[in-house]
Amino acid sequence: MMPLTLVDPGEENIILKVGGKPEVKKHLENLGFVAGGRVTVLSANDGNLIVNVKEARVAISKEMAQKIMV
Repeated sequence: MMPLTLVDPGEENIILKVGGKPEVKKHLENLGFVAGGRVTVLSANDGNLIVNVKEARVAISKEMAQKIMV
């Protein structure tokens, strides 16, 4: 298990766990980051990521990405 920030662009991964405070966890789940879901990192820029989750492109900060374990 590793944080989403360590995934190579283009790799599809399964989300194993979403961590953080309850409000952060809920925000990420509302964006589609749920355990068992698929996520693909499209690009990384200074640790900030653009990912494809639930057939939508989402930009998330490095801090948020570190809370998503794949």
